[in-house]
Amino acid sequence: MKAYIFPGQGAQFVGMAKDLYDHYPDAKTRLEQANSILGFRITDTMFHGTTEDLKATNITQPAIFLHSVVLAELLGNRFQPDMVAGHSLGEFSALVAAKAITFEDGLALVAERAHAMQAACTQLPSTMAAILGLDNETVETICANISKQNPDMVVVPANYNCTGQLVISGTVAGINLACEELKKAGAKRALVLQVGGAFHSPLMLPAQERLAQAIKNTTLKKPICPIYQNVNAKAVSEPEEIKINLINQLTAAVRWIQTVEAMAADGATHFYEVGPGTVLQGLVKKIYKDVAVAQSIEL
Repeated sequence: MKAYIFPGQGAQFVGMAKDLYDHYPDAKTRLEQANSILGFRITDTMFHGTTEDLKATNITQPAIFLHSVVLAELLGNRFQPDMVAGHSLGEFSALVAAKAITFEDGLALVAERAHAMQAACTQLPSTMAAILGLDNETVETICANISKQNPDMVVVPANYNCTGQLVISGTVAGINLACEELKKAGAKRALVLQVGGAFHSPLMLPAQERLAQAIKNTTLKKPICPIYQNVNAKAVSEPEEIKINLINQLTAAVRWIQTVEAMAADGATHFYEVGPGTVLQGLVKKIYKDVAVAQSIEL
């Protein structure tokens, strides 16, 4: 069975989607449509901006969404997924590719999500850190203890990426203390990430509240195949349940390990990454060595 997976923030690169724009008229049309919807030429930044330009959340998120969705559309009838999933932002790309949300509505939601997250990041100094070489239970326990003992600190598991790699999220003070404690507990590395804020933590509650209304007002149909969502790592097809999970995603952890395990348990043998980069292929192989991984089918 074929599983199509869609990357999230961090997969961007200078020049992304330019080959698609230059060589496929349908891709050019779609990307120009995106420029009109967004009200600025995001393609200029995607094609010619600096690495720093592409790190801005209001650019990164729609740029990755566009690259992923345009690729899926160019596959045409060859895009025949038995199941789909997306890592954080990638969940929106997956839903558009699976015909649950229109391209226009998907892009509007992603733009709103990016602005809401950016605004939430300015309210309190916050960040994330990658914890390598420690079991999930130890990380979870240490984070919970810090938050319990220090009411002014927030630190929670945010991204269960692959075996031995768990990203935590929270206030700057909470993350710094957690990194110290996790290294004492045996973590090989505790690396503070260069991100704008504490994504997938309670600190994103203002963004969640802002995005919730937009999601509720968006028409969402039953997708052409089940989507395995970040919040519960389970196959979901009912529109209202998908909406609830999308809203909860901003403050909940991305359960990518559990998602890949569930897809494999349900019969996935081939994982195709649709979008810029190859990050998800690497994570899948670390979770399951026996499945086949590849970039989406060649155009």
